[in-house]
Amino acid sequence: MRYPAVSYVRQNNILLLRSFMILLLSCVAIKLDLCFSSIPSSLKTLSLNGHFTFDENEFAARDYGNKYHFLPMAVLHPKSVSDIATTIQHIWQMGPSSELTIAARGHGHSINGQAQAQGGVVINMQSLHGPEMHVHMGRFPYVDVSGGELWINILHETLKYGLAPKSWTDYLHLTVGGTLSNAGISGQAFRHGPQISNVHQLEVVTGKGEIINCSEEQNADLFHSVLGGLGQFGIITRARISLEPAPKMVKWIRVLYSDFSTFTRDQEYLISAENTFDYIEGLVIRNRTGLLNNWRTSFSPQYPVQASQFTSDGKTLFCLELTKNFNPGKTNTINQEIEGLLSQLRYIPSTLFMSEVPYVEFLDRVHASELKLRSTGMWEVPHPWLNLLIPKSKIHRFAGEVFGNIATDTNSGPVLVFPVNKSKWDNRTSFVAPEEDVFYLVAFLSHAIPLSTGTDGLEHILTRNKRILDFCEAAHLGGKQYLPHYTTYKEWRAHFGPRWEVFQQRKSAYDPLAILAPGQRIFRKAISIL
Repeated sequence: MRYPAVSYVRQNNILLLRSFMILLLSCVAIKLDLCFSSIPSSLKTLSLNGHFTFDENEFAARDYGNKYHFLPMAVLHPKSVSDIATTIQHIWQMGPSSELTIAARGHGHSINGQAQAQGGVVINMQSLHGPEMHVHMGRFPYVDVSGGELWINILHETLKYGLAPKSWTDYLHLTVGGTLSNAGISGQAFRHGPQISNVHQLEVVTGKGEIINCSEEQNADLFHSVLGGLGQFGIITRARISLEPAPKMVKWIRVLYSDFSTFTRDQEYLISAENTFDYIEGLVIRNRTGLLNNWRTSFSPQYPVQASQFTSDGKTLFCLELTKNFNPGKTNTINQEIEGLLSQLRYIPSTLFMSEVPYVEFLDRVHASELKLRSTGMWEVPHPWLNLLIPKSKIHRFAGEVFGNIATDTNSGPVLVFPVNKSKWDNRTSFVAPEEDVFYLVAFLSHAIPLSTGTDGLEHILTRNKRILDFCEAAHLGGKQYLPHYTTYKEWRAHFGPRWEVFQQRKSAYDPLAILAPGQRIFRKAISIL
């Protein structure tokens, strides 16, 4: 009878163990339910100048990319920086038992859900009220602005003093905190560097809820961490932006090339010349209706007859887009400078298109296109953009395969290709770039609409993007993604390369619970359930 008794005891032990596990899991579930159900009420108890909304927050679950839709538990509409700090401190003090995370949302122009926080808190940065913009007129002029301010508003304010920021993005209806958390690149970057190279000082709320002023002289590590830091180390609530004298007018020029080598040679010459244009960008165009007057504005050809007779025979063309700033009364001098610069270039002579527009109209050129696209419903479609930084030494190999075989049309949106000088970038920031003195931004700014063949335009573009990325990896081009989007630890570590350890250390120092910017999918908040 001994052996059956032993068997009986074992069975009872197994049953007891199962019962204990069920009880334990039930307790955990009850604790989590209590914890989660108490979160909204605990947020409601915070003393704020602004307020939370817990319903009808669908706007915070969308972005310009229109691919990811993660609904937050709450949206904070701050009226002061202390509102943001108080909210972060509250979640920080809840510790790892809470799943709450926080994302700062500016104008919602992210493309892969980077400004979303599923089940967390989204901070509506455009509602942040702080001291009014203040323009300092000294020898080195600057403007102090809120992190939730739009660049277009900064332009209008600084122009009252005859000044403007030095470096821009192509689209100005973005917030300061949003672009400084990435880089901020446009056709002025070859000369002035990106926007993150033109900041004197920041006010930041860290992942612990601390409000810290930082610059190259004060709290320098945090300053450099946050610039290009993808929102991982703090929320930018105020910034001091460098300014320069602003012109009133712009000579806006486009010329065409049929040969990529000639196109890049001229671009590289222009960004290295002492006397050059003020803005330099390039586009890849497959010949079609509205070749030059496509997505930004209208141009008048310098030689109408020749331009009207020009055809590309179905080949891919490369458009060099240039501007020269000037003030009224100096038109003759500027025309002479432009003529001298153009004489050094080898574009197709019959394709010189030129326009003269106010400085503001040029900088805000994409907004005019936005209004047209909104009127047709095209602004709200998915935008599966792919932005790459390709070393100068590999750009021809990249172009041969990508423009020759993979991306053989540009009908889904503009394709930008232009070089910048790395010497204008600060390698102490969190931003990572290719290891060469000159590298190219290649941007596929696609919009996804159903194709005429009945196939899904979004899937078609995503497949093309993957083919481009797969080629870059297989060919060992040494490129980097700009506005990077990865989903695994291995991919992020590869992106940062030897700088990954520093990036991790900065995260541990300024946001150790990984509360901030969960939509970047770099770090996952560690949850303790007991």
